[in-house]
Amino acid sequence: MTGQEQYQDIVVEIDGPVVTLTINRSDAGNKLRAKTCLELNGALQRFRLDPALRVAILTGAGEKFFCIGGEHDPITSLDHSQVLPIIDLYQTIDTTMKPVVAAVNGFAVGGGNVLHTVCDLTIASDTAIFRQVGPLVGSFDAGYGTWYLEDTIGRKRAKEMWYLNRKYDAGQALAMGLINEVVPAADLTARAHQVAQEIAARSPMAIAGLKAAFSGRHNGVAGQARMAHDQLLTLYLGTEEAHETGDAFAQRRVPDPAKFWA
Repeated sequence: MTGQEQYQDIVVEIDGPVVTLTINRSDAGNKLRAKTCLELNGALQRFRLDPALRVAILTGAGEKFFCIGGEHDPITSLDHSQVLPIIDLYQTIDTTMKPVVAAVNGFAVGGGNVLHTVCDLTIASDTAIFRQVGPLVGSFDAGYGTWYLEDTIGRKRAKEMWYLNRKYDAGQALAMGLINEVVPAADLTARAHQVAQEIAARSPMAIAGLKAAFSGRHNGVAGQARMAHDQLLTLYLGTEEAHETGDAFAQRRVPDPAKFWA
Protein backbone atom coordinates (compact mmCIF):
# COMPACT_ATOMS: atom_id res chain seq x y z
CA MET A 1 0.00 0.00 0.00
CA THR A 2 1.57 3.28 -1.08
CA GLY A 3 -1.00 5.91 -0.20
CA GLN A 4 -0.73 7.15 -3.80
CA GLU A 5 -3.75 5.25 -5.13
CA GLN A 6 -6.34 7.46 -6.80
CA TYR A 7 -9.34 8.17 -4.60
CA GLN A 8 -12.13 10.68 -4.84
CA ASP A 9 -13.94 10.34 -1.51
CA ILE A 10 -11.12 9.44 0.87
CA VAL A 11 -7.56 10.47 1.66
CA VAL A 12 -4.96 7.84 2.56
CA GLU A 13 -1.85 8.75 4.56
CA ILE A 14 0.83 6.35 5.78
CA ASP A 15 3.09 6.98 8.76
CA GLY A 16 5.27 3.97 9.52
CA PRO A 17 3.04 1.06 10.57
CA VAL A 18 -0.08 3.26 10.74
CA VAL A 19 -2.38 4.21 7.87
CA THR A 20 -4.97 6.98 8.25
CA LEU A 21 -8.13 6.81 6.15
CA THR A 22 -10.03 10.10 6.06
CA ILE A 23 -13.54 10.41 4.67
CA ASN A 24 -13.12 13.51 2.53
CA ARG A 25 -16.69 14.72 2.02
CA SER A 26 -17.01 17.40 4.68
CA ASP A 27 -19.34 19.46 2.47
CA ALA A 28 -21.77 16.52 2.66
CA GLY A 29 -21.27 15.72 6.34
CA ASN A 30 -18.79 13.01 5.37
CA LYS A 31 -21.71 10.81 4.39
CA LEU A 32 -21.01 7.37 3.01
CA ARG A 33 -22.18 7.11 -0.57
CA ALA A 34 -21.48 4.02 -2.69
CA LYS A 35 -18.13 5.35 -3.93
CA THR A 36 -17.03 6.17 -0.38
CA CYS A 37 -17.84 2.67 0.85
CA LEU A 38 -16.05 1.03 -2.07
CA GLU A 39 -12.96 3.22 -1.68
CA LEU A 40 -12.77 2.64 2.07
CA ASN A 41 -13.30 -1.08 1.57
CA GLY A 42 -10.56 -1.24 -1.06
CA ALA A 43 -8.15 0.73 1.10
CA LEU A 44 -8.85 -1.53 4.08
CA GLN A 45 -8.21 -4.61 1.95
CA ARG A 46 -4.85 -3.16 0.90
CA PHE A 47 -4.13 -2.40 4.56
CA ARG A 48 -4.96 -6.01 5.44
CA LEU A 49 -2.53 -7.40 2.86
CA ASP A 50 0.37 -5.03 3.57
CA PRO A 51 2.73 -6.63 6.13
CA ALA A 52 4.31 -3.26 6.92
CA LEU A 53 1.01 -1.85 8.22
CA ARG A 54 -0.28 -2.79 11.67
CA VAL A 55 -3.08 -0.33 12.55
CA ALA A 56 -5.56 1.85 10.65
CA ILE A 57 -7.09 5.11 11.86
CA LEU A 58 -10.49 6.09 10.47
CA THR A 59 -11.60 9.73 10.69
CA GLY A 60 -13.51 12.47 8.89
CA ALA A 61 -12.31 15.59 7.13
CA GLY A 62 -12.89 18.97 8.73
CA GLU A 63 -13.77 19.84 12.31
CA LYS A 64 -17.53 19.32 12.34
CA PHE A 65 -18.33 15.85 11.01
CA PHE A 66 -16.92 12.38 11.54
CA CYS A 67 -19.73 10.85 9.46
CA ILE A 68 -23.47 11.50 9.52
CA GLY A 69 -24.58 8.26 7.90
CA GLY A 70 -25.22 6.70 4.55
CA GLU A 71 -26.33 8.45 1.39
CA HIS A 72 -28.90 6.02 0.01
CA ASP A 73 -30.18 6.41 -3.52
CA PRO A 74 -33.85 5.57 -4.13
CA ILE A 75 -34.21 1.86 -4.95
CA THR A 76 -36.19 1.39 -8.15
CA SER A 77 -35.87 -2.39 -8.44
CA LEU A 78 -34.56 -5.42 -6.61
CA ASP A 79 -31.25 -5.09 -8.46
CA HIS A 80 -28.70 -5.55 -5.65
CA SER A 81 -26.22 -3.28 -7.42
CA GLN A 82 -28.35 -0.35 -6.25
CA VAL A 83 -27.93 -1.24 -2.56
CA LEU A 84 -25.44 0.92 -0.64
CA PRO A 85 -22.45 -1.38 0.12
CA ILE A 86 -22.17 -0.16 3.70
CA ILE A 87 -22.52 -3.62 5.27
CA ASP A 88 -19.50 -4.77 3.26
CA LEU A 89 -17.56 -1.90 4.85
CA TYR A 90 -18.68 -2.76 8.38
CA GLN A 91 -17.82 -6.40 7.79
CA THR A 92 -14.35 -5.59 6.48
CA ILE A 93 -13.57 -3.44 9.52
CA ASP A 94 -14.86 -6.14 11.84
CA THR A 95 -13.11 -9.11 10.21
CA THR A 96 -9.78 -7.59 9.16
CA MET A 97 -7.35 -9.07 11.67
CA LYS A 98 -5.66 -5.75 12.29
CA PRO A 99 -7.07 -3.06 14.60
CA VAL A 100 -8.99 -0.07 13.25
CA VAL A 101 -9.13 2.98 15.53
CA ALA A 102 -11.86 5.57 15.02
CA ALA A 103 -10.86 9.19 15.61
CA VAL A 104 -14.23 10.92 15.95
CA ASN A 105 -13.76 14.60 15.20
CA GLY A 106 -17.38 15.77 15.24
CA PHE A 107 -20.88 14.44 14.62
CA ALA A 108 -21.11 10.63 14.47
CA VAL A 109 -24.74 10.17 13.50
CA GLY A 110 -26.73 7.24 12.12
CA GLY A 111 -24.39 5.09 10.06
CA GLY A 112 -21.54 7.23 11.37
CA ASN A 113 -22.28 6.09 14.90
CA VAL A 114 -22.39 2.49 13.67
CA LEU A 115 -19.12 3.05 11.79
CA HIS A 116 -17.13 4.01 14.87
CA THR A 117 -18.89 1.32 16.95
CA VAL A 118 -17.63 -1.48 14.68
CA CYS A 119 -14.08 -0.11 14.95
CA ASP A 120 -11.90 -1.64 17.64
CA LEU A 121 -11.34 1.54 19.66
CA THR A 122 -12.81 5.05 19.53
CA ILE A 123 -10.92 8.20 20.50
CA ALA A 124 -13.22 11.23 20.42
CA SER A 125 -12.79 14.97 20.32
CA ASP A 126 -14.46 16.87 23.15
CA THR A 127 -16.64 18.41 20.42
CA ALA A 128 -17.96 15.04 19.23
CA ILE A 129 -21.68 14.27 19.22
CA PHE A 130 -23.15 10.76 18.97
CA ARG A 131 -26.65 9.92 17.83
CA GLN A 132 -28.87 7.32 16.18
CA VAL A 133 -31.65 8.91 14.15
CA GLY A 134 -33.22 6.01 12.21
CA PRO A 135 -36.84 6.12 13.40
CA LEU A 136 -36.73 9.92 13.33
CA VAL A 137 -35.87 10.07 9.63
CA GLY A 138 -37.43 6.84 8.33
CA SER A 139 -34.50 4.45 8.57
CA PHE A 140 -33.01 1.74 10.80
CA ASP A 141 -30.04 -0.63 11.16
CA ALA A 142 -31.12 -4.07 12.33
CA GLY A 143 -27.65 -5.59 12.19
CA TYR A 144 -24.28 -4.18 13.20
CA GLY A 145 -25.96 -1.01 14.47
CA THR A 146 -28.07 -2.92 16.97
CA TRP A 147 -26.10 -6.03 17.94
CA TYR A 148 -22.72 -4.31 18.27
CA LEU A 149 -24.20 -1.24 19.94
CA GLU A 150 -25.84 -3.53 22.51
CA ASP A 151 -22.51 -5.25 23.08
CA THR A 152 -20.85 -1.87 23.59
CA ILE A 153 -23.26 0.02 25.83
CA GLY A 154 -25.78 -2.57 26.96
CA ARG A 155 -29.29 -3.49 25.87
CA LYS A 156 -31.22 -0.69 27.59
CA ARG A 157 -28.87 2.09 26.46
CA ALA A 158 -28.81 0.76 22.90
CA LYS A 159 -32.60 0.77 22.78
CA GLU A 160 -32.61 4.26 24.25
CA MET A 161 -30.32 5.49 21.48
CA TRP A 162 -32.44 3.90 18.78
CA TYR A 163 -35.93 4.59 20.13
CA LEU A 164 -35.46 8.14 21.47
CA ASN A 165 -32.82 9.48 19.04
CA ARG A 166 -31.17 11.71 21.62
CA LYS A 167 -27.83 13.46 21.19
CA TYR A 168 -24.96 12.44 23.46
CA ASP A 169 -21.86 14.56 23.92
CA ALA A 170 -18.40 13.06 24.28
CA GLY A 171 -18.54 13.03 28.08
CA GLN A 172 -21.85 11.17 28.09
CA ALA A 173 -20.57 8.74 25.45
CA LEU A 174 -17.50 8.02 27.57
CA ALA A 175 -19.60 7.47 30.69
CA MET A 176 -21.83 4.91 28.94
CA GLY A 177 -18.87 3.04 27.43
CA LEU A 178 -19.59 4.01 23.83
CA ILE A 179 -16.05 5.38 23.37
CA ASN A 180 -12.65 4.80 24.97
CA GLU A 181 -11.28 8.29 25.48
CA VAL A 182 -12.03 12.00 25.10
CA VAL A 183 -9.35 14.54 24.20
CA PRO A 184 -9.35 18.22 23.24
CA ALA A 185 -10.15 18.71 19.56
CA ALA A 186 -6.66 20.05 18.86
CA ASP A 187 -5.09 16.87 20.25
CA LEU A 188 -7.28 14.27 18.52
CA THR A 189 -5.02 13.42 15.59
CA ALA A 190 -1.90 13.18 17.73
CA ARG A 191 -3.63 11.07 20.38
CA ALA A 192 -5.12 8.69 17.81
CA HIS A 193 -1.67 8.18 16.30
CA GLN A 194 -0.15 7.65 19.75
CA VAL A 195 -2.69 4.93 20.53
CA ALA A 196 -2.18 3.36 17.10
CA GLN A 197 1.60 3.30 17.57
CA GLU A 198 1.11 1.69 20.99
CA ILE A 199 -0.92 -1.11 19.43
CA ALA A 200 1.54 -1.46 16.53
CA ALA A 201 4.28 -2.27 19.05
CA ARG A 202 2.34 -5.31 20.31
CA SER A 203 2.55 -8.84 18.92
CA PRO A 204 0.62 -8.81 15.62
CA MET A 205 -0.33 -12.50 15.87
CA ALA A 206 -1.63 -12.05 19.41
CA ILE A 207 -3.64 -8.97 18.39
CA ALA A 208 -5.02 -10.85 15.38
CA GLY A 209 -6.05 -13.78 17.53
CA LEU A 210 -7.83 -11.50 19.97
CA LYS A 211 -9.64 -9.62 17.24
CA ALA A 212 -10.72 -12.89 15.64
CA ALA A 213 -12.18 -13.97 18.97
CA PHE A 214 -14.09 -10.72 19.47
CA SER A 215 -15.30 -10.73 15.86
CA GLY A 216 -16.23 -14.42 15.84
CA ARG A 217 -18.94 -14.01 18.47
CA HIS A 218 -21.45 -12.61 15.99
CA ASN A 219 -20.06 -14.05 12.77
CA GLY A 220 -21.15 -17.68 12.99
CA VAL A 221 -19.28 -20.08 10.76
CA ALA A 222 -17.37 -17.20 9.14
CA GLY A 223 -16.04 -16.11 12.51
CA GLN A 224 -15.11 -19.65 13.51
CA ALA A 225 -13.47 -20.24 10.12
CA ARG A 226 -11.39 -17.09 10.42
CA MET A 227 -10.10 -18.14 13.84
CA ALA A 228 -9.49 -21.71 12.67
CA HIS A 229 -7.85 -20.80 9.36
CA ASP A 230 -6.07 -17.50 9.97
CA GLN A 231 -4.77 -18.47 13.40
CA LEU A 232 -4.78 -22.21 14.15
CA LEU A 233 -4.25 -23.64 10.66
CA THR A 234 -1.66 -21.03 9.73
CA LEU A 235 0.39 -21.92 12.80
CA TYR A 236 -0.18 -25.68 12.37
CA LEU A 237 1.12 -25.67 8.81
CA GLY A 238 4.54 -24.65 10.14
CA THR A 239 4.79 -27.58 12.55
CA GLU A 240 6.85 -30.74 12.17
CA GLU A 241 3.65 -32.78 12.34
CA ALA A 242 2.18 -31.07 9.28
CA HIS A 243 5.45 -31.35 7.36
CA GLU A 244 5.96 -35.04 8.15
CA THR A 245 2.33 -35.91 7.36
CA GLY A 246 2.49 -34.09 4.02
CA ASP A 247 5.86 -35.61 3.13
CA ALA A 248 4.66 -39.11 3.99
CA PHE A 249 1.62 -38.74 1.76
CA ALA A 250 3.76 -37.51 -1.14
CA GLN A 251 6.23 -40.37 -0.63
CA ARG A 252 3.48 -42.99 -0.21
CA ARG A 253 4.60 -44.10 3.23
CA VAL A 254 3.17 -44.10 6.75
CA PRO A 255 4.02 -40.95 8.75
CA ASP A 256 6.65 -41.41 11.47
CA PRO A 257 4.98 -40.25 14.72
CA ALA A 258 8.31 -40.12 16.51
CA LYS A 259 9.14 -36.99 14.53
CA PHE A 260 6.35 -34.94 16.06
CA TRP A 261 4.82 -36.84 19.01
CA ALA A 262 7.98 -37.48 20.99
